Amino acid sequence: MDLNRRGVVNYALLPISGFFYVLSKIRKALYRLGIFRVNQFDIPIVVVGNITVGGSGKTPVVIKLVEYLQQQGKKVGVVSRGYGGSHESGSLLVDSNSNPTVSGDEPLLIATQTGVAVMVNKNRSEAVTDLLKQQALDVIISDDGLQHYGMGRSIEVVVVDGNRRFGNNFYLPAGPLRESQAKLKQVDFVINNGSTFPGEIPAKLMPVSFVHLLSGKEFSLDYFKGQYCHGAAGIGDPDRFFNTLDGLGVKVKRHAFMDHYQYQANDLKFEDNHPIIMTAKDWVKCKKFANEQMFYLKVDLEISENFLNKLLAKL
Repeated sequence: MDLNRRGVVNYALLPISGFFYVLSKIRKALYRLGIFRVNQFDIPIVVVGNITVGGSGKTPVVIKLVEYLQQQGKKVGVVSRGYGGSHESGSLLVDSNSNPTVSGDEPLLIATQTGVAVMVNKNRSEAVTDLLKQQALDVIISDDGLQHYGMGRSIEVVVVDGNRRFGNNFYLPAGPLRESQAKLKQVDFVINNGSTFPGEIPAKLMPVSFVHLLSGKEFSLDYFKGQYCHGAAGIGDPDRFFNTLDGLGVKVKRHAFMDHYQYQANDLKFEDNHPIIMTAKDWVKCKKFANEQMFYLKVDLEISENFLNKLLAKL
């Protein structure tokens, strides 16, 4: 859809966006007034969310917080909705052997990279309750769930895409907003993923190495410099990944898939034998049919130690 046509459609959807705005305000008020129940817990709950739809980089922030808190001797668990997975009712405990088509890709990535218990449930309060029944934990991090007001929380962290920010500033469905930008002044921390903005904590995903899917062997960032490679990305902003590969000197042929796309082996079969480079989020869904051509780009979130220390102090 061209930009002019998309703009017309967005404006046509504004009445529905207005209804969504009013509904969201009423819902928040009902929780604030105690008409809707808020479930409180005996341990701190840290919510990492956003005020827009689409990928903003929440999961890398969750992984960074889990790893940091583990280094501080904390026993950490994670809850998630499991978006993109087929699990529908009740709670599902996710580990590195879980099926991504059931659990969703992000819970599996978190469990695989950190080793912590991850509980998937559309009702995050139930996920927290069930996780605490099974694990003795010091803190739970919720991957998304900022608008799940039935789940009590100790700390709210909002992640903003530093490049796309808030799009056209319209509410759903005319725009990407799930709630007002005023929310940014109410939360504990606002993280800017990929850029800088006054009052926001800058963060950036930094490439670390290329990892071979079959062997797990790591290769330096200049390993594919000057080589022709296929790039595969089923994430919210595929171009960010492809641009990173460009910056590393890779001659990349871009293959963008929908966010949370569930890969089949045929999706990554090409006529040539060029290497295939994907994101870590794609890797957990492609392990079952990995071949010698496949690698993923290992990344680490660069964020200030000062922020991490402040969050720890709030706990």
